Amino acid sequence: MKTDRDLNYRLYIQRSDGFTRNPFEREMSFYRAVRSGDTEEVKRRFESIKPVFLEGKGTLSADPVRNLIYHFVTAVALVSRYCVEGGLGHDTAYTLSDIYIQRADKLNDVESLIDLFGEMELDFAERMRTLKKDNVISIHVRRCIDYIYDHLHEELTLNVLAEHVGLNPSYLSKLFSKEKGMSIKAFVTRAKISTAENLLRNSDFSCLDISLALGFSSQSAFISVFRKINGMTPKKFRELHYMDVIEGGDRENG
Repeated sequence: MKTDRDLNYRLYIQRSDGFTRNPFEREMSFYRAVRSGDTEEVKRRFESIKPVFLEGKGTLSADPVRNLIYHFVTAVALVSRYCVEGGLGHDTAYTLSDIYIQRADKLNDVESLIDLFGEMELDFAERMRTLKKDNVISIHVRRCIDYIYDHLHEELTLNVLAEHVGLNPSYLSKLFSKEKGMSIKAFVTRAKISTAENLLRNSDFSCLDISLALGFSSQSAFISVFRKINGMTPKKFRELHYMDVIEGGDRENG
């Protein structure tokens, strides 16, 4: 392989310099602590390693700040995925990850970046602690909800969702209704309308564009469902809530 020569050389240099990476299990135990919502362990661990933060970490860039940013991106990516596995909504986890990466990108000193590591880790851990404390959504229902939001443009049937989460359709239906207080069908409808509301508030997509993007059979069907839930048409909703005035007039015809 093309990288073998470089790999062997770097391994030799690391051995010569006495460099030892952090044990894999120690790193994984930390990610598990975040996933379980053990905020005290997360804070304790960060405070203990903060004075020697870079020990056991590889060099990803000769520039100290860029090197730490690369490590930060890796860490937040792992933390977010561990938390999704633990039940945190994937949209929340990945958006939070994006926010922290963007914040890291604006920093230009090592000390601030190290502090951001601690803030990020504790933020995720606290969200997981709240999730575990509430204990109202099982992992199966959470995965079902994540799938719904990822596939709003598709036909979302009970059988499709049950196959995705690996449960019997009847059992999933009862479990979902028990934990969310509504049927899967009702939840899908509300998820679509909630997404439509955000699009109406923050974009100039037409009523037809939105109805197609959210898998409605027709624009009139979308308007009918929207009116039933909100008591007004999508056009009226936009007139009341749109954040900016679009030059060129309203594209809505709904």
